[in-house]
Amino acid sequence: MSGKLYGVGLGPGDPSLMTLRAVEAIAEADVVAYHSARHGRSIARSIAAKHLRADHIEEPLVYPVTTETTDHPGGYQGAMEEFYTAAAARLAAHLDAGRTVAVLAEGDPLFYGSYMHMHKRLAHRYDTEVVPGVTSVSAAAARLGAPLAEGEEVLTILPGTLPEEELTARLAATDAAVVMKLGRTFPKVRRALERAGRLDEARYVERATMGGERVAELADVDPESVPYFAVAVLPSQVDAGRPVRERGEVVVVGTGPAGPLWLTPESRGALAAADDLVGYTTYLDRVPRRPGQERHGSDNRVEAERAEFALQLARRGRRVAVVSGGDPGVFAMATAVLEAASHEEYRDVPVRVLPGVTAANAAAARAGAPLGHDYATLSLSDRLKPWEVIAERLRAAAAADLVLALYNPGSHSRTWQVGKARELLLEHREPGTPVVVARDVGGPGERVRIVRLGELDPAEVDMRTILLVGSSQTRVVRRGDGEEIAWTPRRYPEA
Repeated sequence: MSGKLYGVGLGPGDPSLMTLRAVEAIAEADVVAYHSARHGRSIARSIAAKHLRADHIEEPLVYPVTTETTDHPGGYQGAMEEFYTAAAARLAAHLDAGRTVAVLAEGDPLFYGSYMHMHKRLAHRYDTEVVPGVTSVSAAAARLGAPLAEGEEVLTILPGTLPEEELTARLAATDAAVVMKLGRTFPKVRRALERAGRLDEARYVERATMGGERVAELADVDPESVPYFAVAVLPSQVDAGRPVRERGEVVVVGTGPAGPLWLTPESRGALAAADDLVGYTTYLDRVPRRPGQERHGSDNRVEAERAEFALQLARRGRRVAVVSGGDPGVFAMATAVLEAASHEEYRDVPVRVLPGVTAANAAAARAGAPLGHDYATLSLSDRLKPWEVIAERLRAAAAADLVLALYNPGSHSRTWQVGKARELLLEHREPGTPVVVARDVGGPGERVRIVRLGELDPAEVDMRTILLVGSSQTRVVRRGDGEEIAWTPRRYPEA
């Protein structure tokens, strides 16, 4: 009969935080295994020391390399894979002999723990039980006396070994976070927190529940003093309060054509960090509600008033996010905000514009690649420019054989522009020219069709629709699943 394998979580360091089941599993074991560096000292063993017996067979699993270099032909990864395979074979020999083996693990065995490498190699061959343990994340929150996440907040747990750009993006986009594995990664993590605008919130916890425990504001920590067993924490924002500033800022945020899947990490972070959200109510509804934020919704036709209101809030020290659909610089709010910000009274208010996925790019991706070559973007709305200008530009772009992305093609009060645009385009394009008719891309009512220019029906076009009109080179292919895709070759034929 084979023995049983236990992966025993010991908690964050204080032996009194071991679970009853962990103590029972060690008591049942014939063999107690634990990992250590080459110096031979094992934190896991020290936590469980008073539960070890003289008749326990101890199996130290000594890493061949930790942070130093290695001459192994497979590099660091090769050396570790070889070690894990050999360590698993040693434990398997005990299990095959009928001995019960307990592998000790700090924290939780399956949370960034070394035990998981044994588990993946042995659990399918032997009777196995994993005993969960209190993680360092929970211990750090307890020591801070601060909630990690509340309500609908999102908690993100990150290894400090990630690239700095990735850390910055993820820290900017989340509500609360814990960054593990500090040590030598600390300077990079600190920079990422600062770039994400989160350094002032960040707390530092070192060796939670162990001897030498330290809690501090992360910005005050000396990088040279940080051990591996330390974490950076961005606690819950609920009830955290918003800082009082002498001067705020306005960030114009593009939310993309639909919901959260289209948000960039930078935009998500700006929305989370804002004191006030200002925008067209339909776009504001796409943004999750957060405690402490003020939301100021308005009609879609008051861009100038909305922009000035946002700047006034910023002058009072508020951090304001002006929410725009798609990309704020494409027929959207960035122009209105920058125009208002050019007035003398707002010259000192910082204004940033964050890009978003445009409706044209989203529709093109759904249809294939119709924007694969040169294209022009026009709005058919004559609310802010005369139709004569629109018609002249349509003729010029069509004569140049550009693919056209037509925004704002129609509404309840504008029903004739699509038909007139079709007539103008047919002066230069064949009736069989592909047209992508994309409505509510990314939304619940998404519908994307490819029709021919001569058959384009204005009745199926509204303000939530964008039209992509192909050039003479745009092709339509029916795929094996029956779906049509449109694409425009990148190479244009010689004259």
